[in-house]
Amino acid sequence: MPFEIVRNDIVNMKVDAIVNTANPRPIIGAGTDKAVHDKAGARLLLARKEIGNIAVGEAAITPAFDLDANYVIHTAGPIWRDGKSSEEALLASCFKNSLRLAKEKECESIAFPLISTGSYGFPKPIALQIAVREISSFLMENEMQIYLVVFEKQSFELSEKLFKSVSSYIDANYVSDKMNLEYGTSKLRRFDYEEMLLRESSYEITLKIPNLDGMLNNLDKGFSETLLYLIDRAGKKDSEIYKKANVDRKLFSKIRNNADYRPSKATAIAFAIALELDLDETSDLLSRAGYALSQSSKFDVIVKYFIENKKYDIFELNSVLFEFDQPLICM
Repeated sequence: MPFEIVRNDIVNMKVDAIVNTANPRPIIGAGTDKAVHDKAGARLLLARKEIGNIAVGEAAITPAFDLDANYVIHTAGPIWRDGKSSEEALLASCFKNSLRLAKEKECESIAFPLISTGSYGFPKPIALQIAVREISSFLMENEMQIYLVVFEKQSFELSEKLFKSVSSYIDANYVSDKMNLEYGTSKLRRFDYEEMLLRESSYEITLKIPNLDGMLNNLDKGFSETLLYLIDRAGKKDSEIYKKANVDRKLFSKIRNNADYRPSKATAIAFAIALELDLDETSDLLSRAGYALSQSSKFDVIVKYFIENKKYDIFELNSVLFEFDQPLICM
């Protein structure tokens, strides 16, 4: 898929271009910079010296030498000072200029570290937001496989507010956790659990009437036809939706050209997010591909949290799924 968050060592990525968090001066720094130079060999430093100084926020490109890549893009990230010294704008420029160089070299794939979050002290939640924003903006207009590489899970952090909000929602809605915590077993019969819910005053039962205007006339249509109907209803171009869903053009073409095509559950959810469907419409779209959201799946509960809270950013959703050790959407 066009954008993936992966847990790996960036020097082991097999891509057209690897982005290196370079020192502004032509010397070998610490962290990612040292690892890239160690793997690429001594010729990389010679090539880097030919470039000279790189201004903060700018980028330059060299061959990758002994790395499993064609190019190394060197970008000088900002040092975090107080958040009032243009740090965010400079970090955004690192991503923009790196992607510009990759496009000029006709790269089909590129791997980024989370720039400036090591010894430069850039707050990881802010850096992640900037990375996701700049990458998603680029992908709306361009075709490229982009990886955001984190060495370990601890180097990847959500904002405390979002983490707590999702955690609370999971605690309140994840059936398996609730049964295990309160009853010491996940093997309660379904009707026993439902009876328990009826007894607890903290739970309210409401009847919801689905808001499925237009879909009643399309009851016999499959996933592909329903998806195209929803795109037309939204008044959007196909490319707007599949790019927002983080789905590549080839896969979308398969869906469009085959009325019987059955996508993966993750792909179906990605389109629901991209189309900003409500929970009822999402359930309807999923059912046409043979799927449903379950309270016993933490993955599904997180998806429901995003839809119920009208958070329709596929990249932010993937960030949360990554944090909770769940498979990512369309990745």
